Amino acid sequence: MKYKKITLLMAMGILGLILSGCSDLTVLNPKGPVGQSQKDLIMYSLWFMLGIVVVVFGLFGYMIFKYRDRPGRGDQDYDPELHGNIKVEILWTAIPLIIVTLLSIPTVETLFDLEKPPESSNDKEPLVIHATSADWKWFFSYPEQDIETVNYLHIPTDRAIEFRLSSADSMAALWIPALGGQKYNMAGMETVLYLQADEEGVYDGRNSNYNGEGFSLQTFKVYAESEEDFNQWVSQIQNEKPKLTQEQYDELLEPGIIGKMAFSNTHLEWVDHGKMMDSDYAVKQHFDAYNQHLHIKSLNVEEEEGDDNES
Repeated sequence: MKYKKITLLMAMGILGLILSGCSDLTVLNPKGPVGQSQKDLIMYSLWFMLGIVVVVFGLFGYMIFKYRDRPGRGDQDYDPELHGNIKVEILWTAIPLIIVTLLSIPTVETLFDLEKPPESSNDKEPLVIHATSADWKWFFSYPEQDIETVNYLHIPTDRAIEFRLSSADSMAALWIPALGGQKYNMAGMETVLYLQADEEGVYDGRNSNYNGEGFSLQTFKVYAESEEDFNQWVSQIQNEKPKLTQEQYDELLEPGIIGKMAFSNTHLEWVDHGKMMDSDYAVKQHFDAYNQHLHIKSLNVEEEEGDDNES
């Protein structure tokens, strides 16, 4: 009896931890239509599968109880029908097909909807932002506004954002949990991700694909604000921030962690990492910087060995 109470308390404690953690899951508290549609699909799938679990375990318990061993049962003749049952075989084939169908239809519909701008902002053209990943930082280029930010971005609310994703070197994945799911950034090709914020606020973004020692610090902030505030911010960047030069951009591409920066032009003037013909540009910069790093590290090791020999 004592062990049953302990087991029950442990189960209640684990259940409490799980339920308390659910309230902090950003993906279940979306701030835009894309995240909301994905949440709806997640909840539909969870409740659907929970129903299946309840039915399966209910039947399991019923079978165990009904056919349990009990006094006098051993005296009965056991004559199982081994030839098969067509009705049961049709049933256990049809049920999984129905389950898969009921899960597949809303999933496929949602996936196709995510490849288009949200319908709630069809009256406005999507804001185009080129999101370029580099070890271990983010470049956000606004071609229409001719500005660029590093490791942070501003977006207007109630307007679709068309992220054009690419990478300057290793593969990454842009993820803003409060607004929607992630999509991959790859060198030499461009993927498109539509997101939208319906509420003003500051949201966390990050790289969700492991790509080396700086992975955990490849994060950024998303400032969602009114259209008026966004336009004021754009004007401020255009008038107050310096121009980004190609030489400076090449230095920024070198592997490392940097802070927030902003420029009154974009690197798209001389390279677009989403195009195959430009993909070698950053790869060369990356490996040149990496080889230089190894060369400096080798020199430091040789100097340390020399000092040890002299001593």
